[in-house]
Amino acid sequence: MTGFLGPNGAGKSTTLRLILGLNEPTSGSATVDGLRFRDLPRGLRHVGALLDAHDVHGGRTAEGHLAALARTNGLPRRRVGEVLDEVGLAEAARRRIGGYSLGMRQRLGIAAALLGDPPVLLFDEPVNGLDPEGVLWARGLFRRLAAEGRTVFVSSHLMSEMEHTADDLVVIGRGALIAAESLAEFAARGSGGGVTVRTADPAAAAGLAAALAREGATVRPPGGAGGAFTVTGMDADRVGALAFRSGAALAELAVRTSSLEDAFMELTADSVEFRKKKEGEAR
Repeated sequence: MTGFLGPNGAGKSTTLRLILGLNEPTSGSATVDGLRFRDLPRGLRHVGALLDAHDVHGGRTAEGHLAALARTNGLPRRRVGEVLDEVGLAEAARRRIGGYSLGMRQRLGIAAALLGDPPVLLFDEPVNGLDPEGVLWARGLFRRLAAEGRTVFVSSHLMSEMEHTADDLVVIGRGALIAAESLAEFAARGSGGGVTVRTADPAAAAGLAAALAREGATVRPPGGAGGAFTVTGMDADRVGALAFRSGAALAELAVRTSSLEDAFMELTADSVEFRKKKEGEAR
């Protein structure tokens, strides 16, 4: 499963619309398996997508909405019942969509994406409006679909959700590609990781910090001011061994990993479209 991340206004939704031929690119092209989506016969058999849960006729029933999609894509009518059951809407199948909550509309949108049993699935903010149980359900569904060998491409602003579900990430900012790599590789690019060190003796901390710096580690704050500092560029085992040799009694030695959110905020800081101006910054 691939997570698609970027600040608000970065172009995530536009990118998905370009893939589906709903917007025309000013240059270049977007294809699925080498073909434009509009050139794929029976599109829902190739790509399923949820872009906007509100983009559906409120006067129709869920069953009627999916039946129309099935008919226009040459799909068997039985798929309507199967996907409604899959997303937990079987009992609400004949209710008008206008009376659905946002979470129910999200489930209906996911059902529509699954209708053609496609190998490629695109979802734009699919867990918005879902309750905690619904989020867990969606997470499990996406992981299962990916485990079946499908391409599952999910755009989201929820870092915690990406940490739980994504294998790889594509990150954009201001319409430009920032990163395309595994989640672990991307998270490791943040500066929030390291080894936390704390001593009861500030003098011992200063001596240990100097020894670590001589070995090539980076110490923040420099000199180990205050008896507590963070070390990067050296693992915890080496830090502990050096502390032992230096005679520094440690009150704490802990590994702190960089989170996905840390890395995202750092690497997209220059790509945020809407942010508060800093004091003294030109308007």
